[in-house]
Order: sequence, then structure tokens, then C-alpha cells
Amino acid sequence: MNDAVLVIGGGIAGIQASIDLANMGFQVYLVERSSSIGGRMAQLDKTFPTNDCAMCILAPKMIECYRHEKVRVLSYSEVAEVKGGLGDFEVKVSRKPRYIDETKCTGCGECAEKCPVEVKSEFDQGMGRRKAIYKPFAQAIPNLYVIDKKGTPPCKAKCPAAVDVQGYVALISQGKFKEALELIRQKNPLPAVCGRVCTHPCEMECNRGKLDKPIAIAALKRFVADYEVSGGAEEITPVPRTKEERIAVIGSGPAGLTAAHDLVKMGYGVTVFEALPTLGGMLAVGIPEYRLPKKVLQTEIEAIQKLGVEIKLNSPVGKDGLTLDNVWKQGYKAIFIAVGAHSSMKLGVPGEELEGVYHGVSFLRDVNLGKEVKVGERVAIVGGGNVAIDAARTAFRLGSKKVFIVYRRSRQEMPASEEEIEEAEHEGIKIHYLAAPVRILGKDWKVAGMECIRMELGEPDASGRRRPIPIEGSEFVIDADMIVPAIGQTPDLAFLPEDSKFEITRRGTFEVDDNSLSTNIPGVFAGGDAVRGPATVIEAIAAGKRAAISIDCYLRGESLPPGEEPLPTVTIEDIDLREVERKNRAVMPAIPLGERARCFREVNLGFSQEAAVEEANRCLNCGVCSWCRECEQVCQAKAINHEMKEEYLDLNVGAIILASGLDLYDISRLGEYGYGKIPNVITAMEYERLTSASGPTAGELERPSDGKIPTNIAFIQCVGSRDFKNSPYCSSVCCMHATKEAILAYEHHPGTKSTIFYMDLRAVGKRFQEYVARAKEEYKVIYIRGRPGKIDAGPNGTPIIWYEDTTTGETKTFETELVVLCQALIPSHGIRELANILGINLDEHSFVEIPDKLFHPLDTDKPGIFACGYVHSPRDIPDSVVQASGAAARVAEALAGGV
Repeated sequence: MNDAVLVIGGGIAGIQASIDLANMGFQVYLVERSSSIGGRMAQLDKTFPTNDCAMCILAPKMIECYRHEKVRVLSYSEVAEVKGGLGDFEVKVSRKPRYIDETKCTGCGECAEKCPVEVKSEFDQGMGRRKAIYKPFAQAIPNLYVIDKKGTPPCKAKCPAAVDVQGYVALISQGKFKEALELIRQKNPLPAVCGRVCTHPCEMECNRGKLDKPIAIAALKRFVADYEVSGGAEEITPVPRTKEERIAVIGSGPAGLTAAHDLVKMGYGVTVFEALPTLGGMLAVGIPEYRLPKKVLQTEIEAIQKLGVEIKLNSPVGKDGLTLDNVWKQGYKAIFIAVGAHSSMKLGVPGEELEGVYHGVSFLRDVNLGKEVKVGERVAIVGGGNVAIDAARTAFRLGSKKVFIVYRRSRQEMPASEEEIEEAEHEGIKIHYLAAPVRILGKDWKVAGMECIRMELGEPDASGRRRPIPIEGSEFVIDADMIVPAIGQTPDLAFLPEDSKFEITRRGTFEVDDNSLSTNIPGVFAGGDAVRGPATVIEAIAAGKRAAISIDCYLRGESLPPGEEPLPTVTIEDIDLREVERKNRAVMPAIPLGERARCFREVNLGFSQEAAVEEANRCLNCGVCSWCRECEQVCQAKAINHEMKEEYLDLNVGAIILASGLDLYDISRLGEYGYGKIPNVITAMEYERLTSASGPTAGELERPSDGKIPTNIAFIQCVGSRDFKNSPYCSSVCCMHATKEAILAYEHHPGTKSTIFYMDLRAVGKRFQEYVARAKEEYKVIYIRGRPGKIDAGPNGTPIIWYEDTTTGETKTFETELVVLCQALIPSHGIRELANILGINLDEHSFVEIPDKLFHPLDTDKPGIFACGYVHSPRDIPDSVVQASGAAARVAEALAGGV
């Protein structure tokens, strides 16, 4: 028979069974789902009845087990599949990614010191804090760190460029502004631009927004970019040219600039051809300076140029002899077309040819290029996007007395940014919702007004928005002398020759492969608005990044690498919000309304350092690990691997011992005890951590409400157990556990008065009666036979216990400074799923079912699988250890051919 044994559970029972089996010569695989062995015993301060240090007993066994040549500890692992039977079990073990290379990690802890993310420590029962990269406790075995990745934060999941939003927000919260900016630039070379004009879909998905208001993510991005400028940016060194190929980029908008940035950093020669006399594409000519100052844009573009990107202005492809064929002849090996969407869509109504009709894109472009633009006194803008809002606010600044926006749907369907709509209204711009132009009225070939019709919303159309339907007979006239249509833009592909072989969509955009952005012409790629139509800046940046990767693969003759498989997105339901305080979102300071007329000065002024840090600290750290990669910077062993994936290990064993231990009953289900509402009501395990020298208070028994040392403590037994509404069985160890805790209180602070409320006292172990007697005589512990029914909060949060004295039948109250709830112990989480995998039965309380308790008390109903410890039935540590040794002996007997 196979002489290897699988032990499931790294608590004291699993450890003891592994040691015994290894000493008998068996090869042992110890599977533990947490990152360290030790189990619940590692959380205890002392054991009873001797009050010996729990870790002093546990640590040597952990070390012996881990170092034994016949034991292989598989921490952070779970059993996924079991086949076969006694003597020949086939086991598949899932090894969760630590994101740490176990062969390299030295356990030095420098990574944790740099980690900006702090969350509640499970080991300290949520009372202490730990980092996203951590060891559960100081003596953890193996002495390795693990990175806690709960999932993908919704902010990153929603960002088209997959910027590590939580990462840079976490760094800002720690005052690491330079590091935050460097992290942003790994995915986005235009942080100052996006911090001002991004539509920030990340904020719309922010889990914080489901609690109060989303994190001001865009404003924080802008802050770190501006902070660099204010402190003096570091000198940029050109990237060495390492590849022979040169690449042409047509268009210097966000897609083109991003592709050029990434390609030049890969070592390619890159030239950007721009038709306009200025760089930036729509960023430069489509966004007013009050939102995006030219100096800010040019600073970011210059940073890209300094990396080694060549720029050619006033170089429209398709004119003056510069064609795509000419570009190929100049030696370029690949072309990326990112021409943007600079052509306005027509209204298609009578009168559109009248003087005074000025299309939105042309209007904004001319203003941004410094041309003299005369506006009417009464300007009507048609449309509901950001171009419409920008045109309206620009007309206001150029001196128009009345500015209107006409939009055919309701406010809810309006695609413009909510902030921009609010600012427009703040500046006095009137928005006519559910209205559409029918015709433009003229006088002497000049605009004299616009006839509109009221609309109502029908069923959703292809865009997902409700379709506007005209209301017959509802026409009305708006008095206007200037009309600005801003209902959308299309790419201008007039630069293509008539005999072009490019595949063009019905929308007038390039047909490309969704993954590579390659066109049907080899070596030519397209992205941004030229493919999607008018979209957002961050979507264009994402396209530029994808194009750069695709071009690199094309030139090297390689296939595109597979896309990253993101972890599941973290939802608000996945987050513990019990201690999260509601806080106001930081308000962006802005110049007063009176200073905006005839002034293109930037409206929003940006956050101060204090405001930025405070706002960043509102982040819920949804994904725990923020992907800030600060740990990578300091790990000299190069042990960090954020791309690590789940692995599977196939084992062949002769027998299995199940020792998966215990968990704690969820007391929050018992509202009558006030847990979670009354600060000075805690659980017994929380008490253990408070009294432990390694705990959050370094062993000081401090009340949660005020940090004072309590002199009067009440312990309530059987909370959630011996209760037919919850767990009807006895947890076995709680009576002695409470007695031990009462003794500890006195030893920590002599004179402390402890009172234990019990149903009946079960002290049936060796020297247990003597232990209780000592507690009464030497430590002045009082035992009250009574059943507490509820706990109220008295003056200053002092708990008041209402209980029935079961000896007299009277209802009484008891006021104390601290209440400790001795919660029920239950089989470990996931035991039913594990039992299904093993093919064994459980009883109604999820304990392992033992068919022959008299003669084979450790055998499950499946030959070759044995059970010991708390998974078998409620028991204390000595019993668990004895059972573990017994289970090891049964394995040896069974594999030797015994019954």
C-alpha cells in the first residue's frame, strides 16, 4: 500500500498527527488553507488549566512539523478533488497564489513596511491592523509573506486603460505623491490631462459611492501631476534606441501620443505626423482652456517628446504629396492611424446653411487656435454631450448675453459629465430638455431663431437610452441669433485616396481586429475615434496602449500575448463596512462665478496636499492589495510575483486524516447581546487578543470605548451554543476557557472583579475542578447560575446585563464595565463542501459522522479516512492532541493491513 498520508488542517491536531506519522516513517502532506499552520491555538494568550503560554507550547511543534524531512507543509492550499480508496487515494490540491515566491522570500518584512494599504487583522479579530502584504502573526510557519488580493477594485475594472486606481490613491493617502504619479504613468502618460477632462468611469463604479460619495479619483490624479510641476519635475532622459524599425503615427491626440510614448519606450524610432499647427489633437483644439490649459497639455506632450518621439506639425497626410505610400517609402515599418473625429455631424434640418450656424467642433477649434470668433447675443446649442456643454460655456465667456442648450432627451440620459452640466447651470446656461430642432429660422440669410418640438421618451434604442418621440402640435420657437449644432462627430477619412483598399464601416470608421487593432492592410493599425467614433480620452489612451503592443508583436513576428485574466470585481457586499465612518467628499475649489465671464482662466483650482490626503483616506481599499508595487521596489530577494496563478498538485496517498479544526459562531446574528453596537461588549477571542502580549494592545486589557482598564468584567457562557435556535450542542471548552480568562484579568491587574454567568459548569477534565476552586479562592471569581437575555447600553456606554437567576427564577440586572461573550465553537468553514469532496457524511451539526464510536471512534464512514480534533466533536486541546496521535496510529494500522 501507499505509505504517504494526507493530513487536512494545520491546527494543533493536524500538526501532532503529522509529527507522529512522520516519526513512523510515513511521507506526510499537511494541507492548510491559511498561509500559516497553527490554527486557533496561535491566537490564544495562555492555555488552561496550567496557564502556560500557548505559543510556547505551539511554536516548537510547528517548527518540528515544518522542518521534518518527512513532512511537506502545503499552506495556503485546499483539497479540490479526491478519488480512490484506502491504500490508493488520488488527491488534487489547489494551491492559491501567494504572489510571493516561496523559494526566495526571506521573511524580512521590508515589503510590509512599504505597503500603503492597511486593513483589519483577522488574527487580532479585527481589533488590530495589518498590511495587504503580511504574515498572520510573528511566529507564523512557514515564515513567508502573502499578498491579500480580494479581487479587482471596481475602479480599475471600469478604467479602459486598467490604471491601478486603488494603488495610486493608497500612495497618496500615505503622502507618497511621486510614487503615485509613477504608478499612474505606467498605464497613462497624460495624468494631468486626464485629471482634468477624464469622464472618470472609475468614480461611477466606486464602492464608496454606494456608502456616501465616490472617491474624487480624477481630482487626485490631477493633484499628483500638478504637485510634480510645483516641485520641479525631474529631468527626462531620452530612451535609448534599441530597435532598427521606425513607426509612423498619424495624429497627435491621446491615442497617437500614447502609442508613440509606449513604442519609443520599447526602443523603436517613432514619428508623429500632425495636420494641425499644434500638438494634442482634440485635446488641444476641442477642449476649452478653462478646462484644460494649453500649458498643462504642452507640458505633458513635451515630456513624451523628450523621450525621443519625433514630431512633425502641419503635416496632414493626404495633402501636399504626403500620402500613406510616401510614408512607407520613407522607411517606416508600421503605421498607426489615430486621426480623431474632427468632422461635425449635420442637424439635417432646413436653415442649417444660414449665416450664424457654427458647428460645435469647428467653433471650439477656431477659439482654441486663437482665431477671432464672433458670437451672437442669444446662442442656442443643440446637443447633450461634453462638446455641447463646452460650446455653451465658451460662448458665455466670449460675451453672449443668453446661452441655451436644447437636448432631445431628459437630464438622466444626457451623456455629458454631471460636473460639467452643473457648472454650466451655475454659470447661468439654460437647458431645454426633451426638445429637438425642427428648422432654423432666418432673416436676410442670417439666423433669427430656431423652431423646436417637444419630445417624450419611448422604448430604449440601440444605445440603451430611451428613444425620443416628437409630440405632435408642441412646436415652439427659441429666439436666437447663433446656432451651434453639437450632436456628434465623425472621423475625417478624406486623407485616404479614392482607390484605398481599407475596409471602412458604415459609420465611416476603420474596420479593425478587436484585439490587435490591425486593419486589413498589413502593417497598418488604427485606434481611438478613428475606430470607435467619438469616445473618451481614457478610451483613446487604452487604444494607443493596445496598438503599441500589437505593433511590437507584429514587427517581431510574434502573436499577441493573452490578455490579463482579472480577478473577480469586488462588490460592496464583499466589504466589511461596520467601522467605516461616513465622510464628505472633498470639494474641488474653483474661481468665483464673477471671474469667469470673458475669462478662460482654469475654473478648477485643484486640491491642497491636506485635502488630497484626506480624500484618499476615504478609499475602502476594496481589493486589499492595491497593485501599487511598492513591495517590489524594496524586495531585494525579488520574491514578489503579482502575476502568480493558482496551481494544482496531484498526490497519491494511502490514507487521509481530517483535522480541519474549528471556527467561531457569528455573534452578530444575536442582536440581543448588543455586539457590534455596544463598544464594551466583546467576544472571548477578542479578549484573548487583548490580553496577549502580541495582540493589538500589547497585552493591556483596554476597554474598546475609551481605552481604560476595566475593574469589573462579566463573562457570559453558552452564547450561540446549548441553544436550540442556534447550536444546541455544548462547545465543551467554554466553561474552563472563561475561568482562565477571568484568572488572566486578575493576573494582569490584581483586584479585577470577574463574574461568570453560566447554565451549568462543566469541569470534567483532569484538575479542572481544582482549577475552578482556585479561581474562586485566589482570584475572587464569582459564578452566577443564570441565563442572560439581553444587554443594554447604560450611562457612558456601560453594559447592563438583564438575566434570569435560574436558582430563584427572578429577573435581575447586572452593571459592569466590560462584557465578554463566550461564543459557540463550530466546525470549520467549508466543512460540508470538504466532506462532499472526501465522500464522507456529517451529522446535523456538521461534525464528522462516526459509525462505530465504541470500537473505532476515529474512523469515518469511508475506509482510509480518519477524523480527529474539533471536526470530530467538541473537545479541548489535550483531547485533540491525544486524538491526533490515535488517528496516526489508526493510519499505520490500516496501511499495515489491519482492520
